[in-house]
Amino acid sequence: MRLFAAVLPPDAAADELTHAVDKLKPLPGAEDLRWTLRESWHFTLAFMSEVPDETLPELSTRLERAAHRTAPFALSLRGSGHFGDRALWAGAAGDVDTLRLLAQRADAAARRSGITMEEHRRYRPHLTLARGHGEPSLRPYVDALANFTGEEWTVAELTLVRSNLPRSGVPGERPRYEVVGRWPLGGAG
Repeated sequence: MRLFAAVLPPDAAADELTHAVDKLKPLPGAEDLRWTLRESWHFTLAFMSEVPDETLPELSTRLERAAHRTAPFALSLRGSGHFGDRALWAGAAGDVDTLRLLAQRADAAARRSGITMEEHRRYRPHLTLARGHGEPSLRPYVDALANFTGEEWTVAELTLVRSNLPRSGVPGERPRYEVVGRWPLGGAG
């Protein structure tokens, strides 16, 4: 299974971002970008790539502990950025330090479950909006979203998501995401 731990934005936050992203789509070159679907928006905390089925119970137990050890925290969508001309993303504001801590705990849970993880890099919270191939430049889109600020919400759970890769061979088909686990953060419901 291809798995990742994530924080999912609530519907209200996704609604605000959808409205802002819709304003980008008339910009020149927008039709050349591969826009991510709203239902796939998330902040990846730890990407685990291929995970054997038999590892899932231990991973789930460890992620539950990581969630329990992390108090609910405030977050909002704010601003934007890009990774070269490959990915356009929305950023995060609020208690980003706790989001980073939750990412570290999710990464540690995966490692302790025996999952081989990439080397540690400083966590940069981002929610991918579109992917490009070098053309067009993503700078106009970043500039257009620079002042975007969404309403604050409380992150109350850690989610484990399975990424089902496209299999049909149909051009433009995207991965399908399926939630396999949810754990309330410490003190949450």
